[in-house]
Amino acid sequence: MWVDTHCHLDAGEFGARSAAVADQAAAAGVRAIVIPAIARSNFDSVAQLAHQVGNGVYALGIHPLFVPSAQPSDLAALRLAIGQAMDDPRFVGIGEIGLDFFVPQLKEPAMREKQELFLAEQLKMARDFALPVLLHVRRSQDIVLKHLRRIRVQGGIAHAFNGSFQQAEAYLGLGLHLGFGGAMTFPRALQIRRLATGLPLSGLVLETDAPDIAPAWRHPEINTPDQIPRIGHTLAELRGMTQQQVAAASTAAALAALPRLASAGLAL
Repeated sequence: MWVDTHCHLDAGEFGARSAAVADQAAAAGVRAIVIPAIARSNFDSVAQLAHQVGNGVYALGIHPLFVPSAQPSDLAALRLAIGQAMDDPRFVGIGEIGLDFFVPQLKEPAMREKQELFLAEQLKMARDFALPVLLHVRRSQDIVLKHLRRIRVQGGIAHAFNGSFQQAEAYLGLGLHLGFGGAMTFPRALQIRRLATGLPLSGLVLETDAPDIAPAWRHPEINTPDQIPRIGHTLAELRGMTQQQVAAASTAAALAALPRLASAGLAL
């Protein structure tokens, strides 16, 4: 069995096919698909979709790419939505949240400050509700670490990790897991492949970030969660393990990173 710990199943690229895409993943052995929110506008839709598909769970948060258009009232709405979701077994954490210092607009001083404010406030929500986080850390690993050291949370995942070994060890030391997906399948992605090979397997989870970050055999087409087993096979080859061993280890890591998965009724 497999877990896709990060998949935007509600994305427009899937159109009306989200349920069919989830079914294809289930047929491939993907027992759980974590669907993170990105903005106040899709808090309800990710929750509804997680209940519509047999292998769906969801997280609630405001993505850094959507911070420019977000309002302070969105943070209040998020806190309210989290409180209401705590009794929902399909709700697993806070995300997607974080920082993005790759997009030029988001690197401007005022927008960096706003991003950090939204990250800090959402980390406080994760702390207050004792929930894990799904973190976006693009070109921002050290600044996210600074916030995590100041506002301690109950673990989670640094999604699409592409930092240094030192940064990776810092996240692991704070109780976070690291997400690896399609980027790992490209032979030229030397640093990601070194990380995937050299870090403790217990700290690694698998993800697609579908419809984005398609693996080498899919690029430049859209990504889908049924690719998780083949992505797992790549990790198995890199580490000299069997696919079955990686499936078991990555599922155990996903359950450790997102403890509420165990009570979501997905037979993991």
